Amino acid sequence: MNQQETNKIIEKAIKNFRGQVPTLESAIGALHVGRKFGWKVLYIVHDLRTLKKYEDILGINFKGTLEEAGPLAHKSQGYQAISKLSNFWKAVKGETPIKGRKDIE
Repeated sequence: MNQQETNKIIEKAIKNFRGQVPTLESAIGALHVGRKFGWKVLYIVHDLRTLKKYEDILGINFKGTLEEAGPLAHKSQGYQAISKLSNFWKAVKGETPIKGRKDIE
């Protein structure tokens, strides 16, 4: 996804959004972070309900729009830890605790 595509998504989201500004800001921030870190990092640091809310605001699906692992995914401690596990989704759902899952080195 290039910057022009990102800008279109953001402009449409802003135009159509109804709600509290901090929620819109968080959704836009998640999109920008996801572009650099990938959708897997978003799924590691956010719960599924929050990501669904952000996707609804932005009118996208993170998994279908972003790379699985972006160029900075390696900086995520959670991504590093989960990459060594056999079941990504168990870790995302909290069935496998991951220390530092939200930290970036």
